[in-house]
Amino acid sequence: MAEETDRRGQILDAAFEEFANKGFRGATIKSIAQTAKLQSPALIYWYFPTKEDLFQAVLGAYAPIMRAVLDPAPLLERPPEEVLPLLARAYLATADRPHAARLLRLIIPEIVRRPEMADLIGKNAIGRVLGFLTTYLARQVEEGRLRPHDVRAGARAFMGMLLPQMAGKLLLPALQADGLTDEEHIAAAVDIFLRGLRPDAPPADAGA
Repeated sequence: MAEETDRRGQILDAAFEEFANKGFRGATIKSIAQTAKLQSPALIYWYFPTKEDLFQAVLGAYAPIMRAVLDPAPLLERPPEEVLPLLARAYLATADRPHAARLLRLIIPEIVRRPEMADLIGKNAIGRVLGFLTTYLARQVEEGRLRPHDVRAGARAFMGMLLPQMAGKLLLPALQADGLTDEEHIAAAVDIFLRGLRPDAPPADAGA
């Protein structure tokens, strides 16, 4: 079992390097096997039936937020003051992974060129995170911790509040010129988000 776990991790590490260096289209099962120092590319198919499955597994392994939502049940009963910062930290930590910016720059053009790539990432990465957050917010509404609202929009709104910080870390360093740290950004985002959704908060159209 330990050997299988090591082999799987060895493949994922090699696949990440290949995807980061060559993009999804340029990386092949053969080149990944060579980087992983496997005797045969067929060993990869034992763990991952297709290159798309392998790519999805790489996203899960190298994106901390994917690991955070892999087993959502323990999080559903915890209060938003705990869960939202946890998710935000996991999301922003993705940018601190080695080669994260390079991988992102290679993936974005392929998303534009290949609709199936956009679908793969949309469903298996972004969609999974938003799906968890939507379910979590709905549970918090049921528990009376948050007021009723469109939880789909709430999930997107919260993740959207983190995008400028992520962009500053990966693509637009000028956004980091003000010195705002991840923890400062997370604290402010969670506070603003929850202030608007507290059960005793006035509805958005109260002043209309």
